[in-house]
Amino acid sequence: MAISGNGGELRRLPLLLALVAAVLSASPAGACQHLGGATISDHQHFRRWDFLRHRSDRLSISGAPSASPPWLPPPPPSISISHSRIFHVTDYGADPTGATDSSPAISRAISAAFNYSSGLQLMPGIPNLGGAEIHLDGGVYLLNSPITFPSTGGNLKIHGGSLRASDDFPANRYIIELQSYSPSSGISPSAYHYEFVTLSGLMLDANFRGGGIAVVNSLRTLIDGCYIVHFTSDGISVHGGHETFIRSSFLGQYITAGGDHREKTFSGTGIRLMGNDNSVTDVVIFSAETGILIAGAANTITGVHCYNKATAWGGVGIHVKVAGRSQTRILNSYMDFTGILAEDPVQLVIAGCYFLGNARVTLRSVNGVMRGVNIVDNIFSGSGYGVDIVGLDESSKRFVVVDGVVVERNSVEGMRLRSTAATASVEGKGTTWTVDFSSVLLFENRIDQMQYTLAPAESTFTNHALRNVSDNRVVIVSSAAVRATVHVSVSQSMNFLKA
Repeated sequence: MAISGNGGELRRLPLLLALVAAVLSASPAGACQHLGGATISDHQHFRRWDFLRHRSDRLSISGAPSASPPWLPPPPPSISISHSRIFHVTDYGADPTGATDSSPAISRAISAAFNYSSGLQLMPGIPNLGGAEIHLDGGVYLLNSPITFPSTGGNLKIHGGSLRASDDFPANRYIIELQSYSPSSGISPSAYHYEFVTLSGLMLDANFRGGGIAVVNSLRTLIDGCYIVHFTSDGISVHGGHETFIRSSFLGQYITAGGDHREKTFSGTGIRLMGNDNSVTDVVIFSAETGILIAGAANTITGVHCYNKATAWGGVGIHVKVAGRSQTRILNSYMDFTGILAEDPVQLVIAGCYFLGNARVTLRSVNGVMRGVNIVDNIFSGSGYGVDIVGLDESSKRFVVVDGVVVERNSVEGMRLRSTAATASVEGKGTTWTVDFSSVLLFENRIDQMQYTLAPAESTFTNHALRNVSDNRVVIVSSAAVRATVHVSVSQSMNFLKA
């Protein structure tokens, strides 16, 4: 652009200023990048210099005459850079094509993240890593060894890529092992070592060598949006710790969408919870021998879809394996041809679930105790083979103590209704009325509460009374023959001690 006026040197000024700006923006110490280490006066100096530079550009382009170039202050002093806390594993040598082992490179990236010190702590003894991220950059990484972590830390996220175990991956290990304790380390296995670690947006392929994720003695761990396949042990194993949240994830030993010819041979467990106060929400388990195994108290399962292995072939959708201390809630879940098994359940709630393909709830006696069980408001849909919606497994020991068990308000089609409460009516003329509840009531030979009404067809009155309630049959007798309708309601949900 030609510039008129006395200031001929101004022809080169815009180009010179652009070059200066480019040098400053590219310089590691340039103030155009980071201001984190500068003083307030440095920042003011930089803003004044930048304003005058742009003003000079406008003046030079406008064609206004000038006897000499406008004066510019010197550029601001060097300002220190605040380094990013996002660690890209490719920067540490990881191979995103999956051709070579990336285990050491990813470990270097994790170590670099743990070397940062904010001076703050989460739980006592757990350094706050400030929200550092280990970014996998959308790559597929081959692993010859598990991804492990330094001894303790928290506020960290790993996300955005795929990890695959190699053929040399050690058997029965996990692709990601969030654990610090080992018998030789001397660290207490009951202490918390990690807090608020997030694993998200990951695909983990165990390559039939071991498991997907192991979380041991960790606090407030979040596993979100993960796809875990080809495990032989567990897709996710949680041992100890507190408040691991698993959500919006998919797990399967084989990649399938049902009807797989290998279903009879499925093995392993999708999710193993060996601790308390955990939550599994909006998760699909599409192939494994056991979908979710719960061996801790106060866990919540919500919105889970299990079609891992049909009950008819030995599979279990959800196995509550905490005899006498369940304290578990299973809500709004879809049990697809695979059921729920609970051992000596105590304070167990199963509500709002859908059971398809003869899937049912089995209550198994280990020590003969069942208390505070609520199986209510579920939908059961079967094939008409007469399968009970709730069954008792007393093959090892009979239930001796049964207290506060409620099985009611379930919608049933193609299966046999079982309940702890029932209502029926009989009509006829005579002196004896028998109402048989044995085909409906869950527990045999037990009626805790009974109410009846005898309504004569004619305006006559006769004496009547309850005669018997044995074998889940209610017998009403009258002093004289009369045509009447007898309405009976029974319940099995009160305290009960069986000799």
